[in-house]
Amino acid sequence: MSLKLRLARAGTKKRPYYHVVVADARSPRDGRFIERIGTYDPKLADTDKRVTLVTERAQHWLSVGAQPTDRVARFLDAAGLMKRAPRNNPEKAKPGQKATERAEARAKAAAEAAAPAEAAGE
Repeated sequence: MSLKLRLARAGTKKRPYYHVVVADARSPRDGRFIERIGTYDPKLADTDKRVTLVTERAQHWLSVGAQPTDRVARFLDAAGLMKRAPRNNPEKAKPGQKATERAEARAKAAAEAAAPAEAAGE
């Protein structure tokens, strides 16, 4: 059985609140779980109180092979229970092909409009 440490949503509409749970990877997000090991309240203003974890139980489940999702891995890294490598995808921030073509066309048009203005000024 493949185990996951993941979030299960428990809040109302537009008021998210999550439980950090240990669940079988095949069970649905808000479905059956094995154990609840913490909470996450993204609406709290105090960032230190947003996440609560039972560290002993989280450490136990990691030791028996449970794999955390990316968000839960961030929480565990902040708690010092595991190391998470930082992610970096510089390609994601680049504009697409059509946007690049439009920008080049605008720059070319601006250069052509500036060149006759300089010639007329002489």
